[in-house]
Amino acid sequence: MNTTRISLANLRAPATPEESLRLALDAICEAGTAGADIICFPECYVPGYRIGTPPQSAGQGWLDNAWLQIDGLAARHSIAVVLGTERLDEDRPLITARVTNSDGSLAGFQDKVQLDPSEESTYLAGTTRTIFQCGELKFGVVICHEGWRYPETTRWAIRNGAHLVFHPHFEVVEDAAYVPRMFADPGNSFHEKAMLCRAAENTCYFASVNCALKGSTTTSAVIDPAGTLVTHQPYGKEGILYADIQVDKATGFLAKRLSTASGN
Repeated sequence: MNTTRISLANLRAPATPEESLRLALDAICEAGTAGADIICFPECYVPGYRIGTPPQSAGQGWLDNAWLQIDGLAARHSIAVVLGTERLDEDRPLITARVTNSDGSLAGFQDKVQLDPSEESTYLAGTTRTIFQCGELKFGVVICHEGWRYPETTRWAIRNGAHLVFHPHFEVVEDAAYVPRMFADPGNSFHEKAMLCRAAENTCYFASVNCALKGSTTTSAVIDPAGTLVTHQPYGKEGILYADIQVDKATGFLAKRLSTASGN
């Protein structure tokens, strides 16, 4: 059975763009040394989320230099990278995931198409979707709000050949003292329950990655094609989460049974 080792960078929210890059580079080294084939970072991790606490931003020149360093390190450790970042279009930022192949070459971008209403005055929305590949593993990317509230974003990836969907997200914490009792706690918000649904309703793997935040209602987790939790990161604890993905189990059976008349 074909197996791909994925890793999710459940890191602290960076205080500055410079810290975000340093932490990202350290995580790539650690995951590569641990034998991961691919690593995924939270939403807008480099340089940081513009609506976060504290808000972050960087110019395209800074981003280009950061991406160059990440590509070089990816090649050195033979690990693919799904980097939560942003890119500029006529001085307006788009939330995006930049995908680097394990040889350091650029695979492409997946922009956030469905923005949260709070983001619409700050970010531009993307318009297209892409499927990427890491060895035998084909994957798509849906970013934060897309994965929670728009099931068709995950469905599109699976119906176009993906085995797994990465879900970089970032949560603006409202209560720093809150700690869920368990994953998908019945008393918690719907968000982690949506992770389980996205996997089960599409017969795919779903890998969601958040920052390590005190009071966060969500953590990083991997869900299998039956909608069962494979593993999750303890809430608020920094670290890299690993999971071995058995590609042949992700058949996309349920996603492909949907009528094409639905338009999804």
